[in-house]
Amino acid sequence: MGTILDKIVANKRREVDARIALLGDSFSTEPQRQPVSMSRALLENPTGIIAEFKRRSPSKGEIHPLALPAEIIPAYQDAGAAACSVLTDTVYFGGSLNDLAVARSVADIPLLRKDFIVSTYQIDEARVYGADAILLIAAVLTRDEVEHFTRHAHKLGLEVLFEVHNVNEIEKFSPEIDMVGVNNRDLSTFVTDPGLSMQIVKMLPENVVKVAESGLTSIDEVEQLHQVGYSGFLIGETFMRHDRPGDALAKFLDGTL
Repeated sequence: MGTILDKIVANKRREVDARIALLGDSFSTEPQRQPVSMSRALLENPTGIIAEFKRRSPSKGEIHPLALPAEIIPAYQDAGAAACSVLTDTVYFGGSLNDLAVARSVADIPLLRKDFIVSTYQIDEARVYGADAILLIAAVLTRDEVEHFTRHAHKLGLEVLFEVHNVNEIEKFSPEIDMVGVNNRDLSTFVTDPGLSMQIVKMLPENVVKVAESGLTSIDEVEQLHQVGYSGFLIGETFMRHDRPGDALAKFLDGTL
């Protein structure tokens, strides 16, 4: 049967193969805008919040099905987000590359293309559609793939957020990586353990920007994680389940959410 993650990755490979068959395997990656550093933004921004735009997820179902990036991304920026994460998977998360393009047109802060990257083709897409960084998920890649995709991203001026959700996956880390994220949600079961980021922080590489992901519901949790070495905090559902996610972020930051 396979896990949910297995199904997502298998579908993603079919999608990429279909796009390459239809459109060809190469295109220009030289848009007018030059990417900016997401890792630097996390270090310099007082919140370190990576506010996520997503409509649904395999674990939660519909979260905000009618959400529009043209409305939510600027609101996130105005509320103080250091960066935004945009889900571009359609089948399981209700996103698209168009969401990323719209987000880019209405915001100045760094954008992360959040998807299940299995091909350099997707990294080229991320560059063209306006991303500043891509997500590489350790659970779906080999160490060689992580290194290869990191080099390809850097060649295009994009940074890499390398995501682990257990200690063993840290072994796939490459020294060239810009940011390491600890996903508190197990991608095989989609069960969330908010304490995971705290438990394994000392096992992460030292000289890299650290990001805590998933399951964060209060500014107190963010402050505790910041004290132990995290500079970024990727938060999605906590904001997106509200009618006005930007307002939810503002309330989160002042402790009233």
